[in-house]
Amino acid sequence: MATRRIVRTHKAAAPPATYSQAVKAGGLVFVSGTPPYHPQTGAVVGETIQEQVRQSLTNISAILEAAGSSMDRIASATVILVDGNDFAGMNEEWLRWFPQDPPARQAAQLPVKPPGVRVSIAVIAEAA
Repeated sequence: MATRRIVRTHKAAAPPATYSQAVKAGGLVFVSGTPPYHPQTGAVVGETIQEQVRQSLTNISAILEAAGSSMDRIASATVILVDGNDFAGMNEEWLRWFPQDPPARQAAQLPVKPPGVRVSIAVIAEAA
């Protein structure tokens, strides 16, 4: 029987009690939707979409590290935007993180609007 391990790090913002930062199972790491929250304060980081994507990916990087994985092992990403007009700005920051051989990706519009949050990103990565 396969095991699954809950991944948690204080280097990324704590999720609500209803889900985990990530779950490691079946040779993969499943990172939950990760908004641009500051790891210690829980406050939204950044006003621009670029700043918020950067913080979301910084949090994801910390979560993957805690799981023994890394950003270069991401196979798939789901980017949820509050405003579809932020797509170009999101891509601008995305290319800084993934200049070559980016992961598979899909994007959608966020149906709920947490105050100040413009983006949430979830990923699936290979476990180390």
